[in-house]
Amino acid sequence: MPRILDVEQAMLLLELEAPFDQRRVQLARRRMAKRWHPDVAPPGRQHEHQRHLQAINEAADQLEELAEGSRGGRVTRNAVKVSAAATRKAREDAGRRAYEAEQRERQRAEERARYDPFGSRVPDHSVVHRYARCVSYPEWGVGTVSGIYFSGDEDDVQQWARVLFSVGVRTVPAGSLQFVDFSKPDPSADRVQRFMTAAQHALADGDAELAAQRLVYARDAEPTNPAVLRLLTAAFWQAGNLPAAARAVRDWSRVDTDRPTPERFASRIYEDMGAVDLAADAAARAADRAPGDASAWERLGRLRLRLMDRSGAISALEHAKLIGPSVEGLLDLALAHHLAGDVGAEVSAAHAATVLDPGSPAAWASYAHALARTDRISECSEACRRRLELGDDLEVRDLLDRIRASAPRSLSERSAA
Repeated sequence: MPRILDVEQAMLLLELEAPFDQRRVQLARRRMAKRWHPDVAPPGRQHEHQRHLQAINEAADQLEELAEGSRGGRVTRNAVKVSAAATRKAREDAGRRAYEAEQRERQRAEERARYDPFGSRVPDHSVVHRYARCVSYPEWGVGTVSGIYFSGDEDDVQQWARVLFSVGVRTVPAGSLQFVDFSKPDPSADRVQRFMTAAQHALADGDAELAAQRLVYARDAEPTNPAVLRLLTAAFWQAGNLPAAARAVRDWSRVDTDRPTPERFASRIYEDMGAVDLAADAAARAADRAPGDASAWERLGRLRLRLMDRSGAISALEHAKLIGPSVEGLLDLALAHHLAGDVGAEVSAAHAATVLDPGSPAAWASYAHALARTDRISECSEACRRRLELGDDLEVRDLLDRIRASAPRSLSERSAA
């Protein structure tokens, strides 16, 4: 029988203080027995006295046992503290284990209610094919069908199958089962298609992590399938697992060596990981595979600019300009020339951006700041005015004020006379 009281509580019940021995415990028992014996209890309180006396005897037995096992038959204050702490710790551990067991049982009950609602019912239909897969959850593997059940009335009747998978009992729509014939091998193409379909459903539901898990099974069936590797890369990337996405895109690029798409994915994934040098290398491979894609060369130029490779950035951005210029690419080119110290080329690139899109505030602002580093004051003032016509810009307004303040003032003819 587990003890209810620890040593300190037993001493309080017997009105006993440490240090003590068996003799003192016996005297305390007799003293408390005279006070709490049922024969001396007031009318109607005999039962309470009897229960209190029983607790006193249990406490006294506990303290006598402790004194008998102590050195010299004497229990010190320190021994009382140690014993009480150990008792409290054992009680806490027992309570925690009981709570965890209760939680596990409650969780099992919830899982049974959720996944096995027909567990207590006799099957409504016999099972012809015993082994089956669930098309919606192929990662469960092959399960054992134990019965077919029906729910609903009239037109709302639904057919359910109770199946024991490796993850436990699951009740699924009978139409989602694909029965297995073990006499025929399972082709890898069928496994790929099964897991690909389930992964696409998971992505549609927004569960990228589950989709990635399913696509791993598809990749294991066909490790060199580019469609699987592409979807696996996207799933890991959406799930935020960048290291796994980097490994998947590396395998994809090794298989799909002709198209630039794997390297584009790799460049963006490496950039999200903070590996700008690897991102630039992947962007260079993507540009080599698609030499006519201006956006690929612009991305390569931006990454090289982040690596402070000014000449490499200028070369890539100039290549993009020849293929198909864009405002963003021309502004990046102007920035690269600015960092390289070539003001003339910077002005030319910024001016080309304004010609390409006269309504771009960023292009006019870049053009105005580039002109401010030259002696073309009137053109700089005009560029500032064009920028401010498109919307207010504090930096451009300050630049225009500085230009007007530094411009030489001419005397009027009347003042000169």
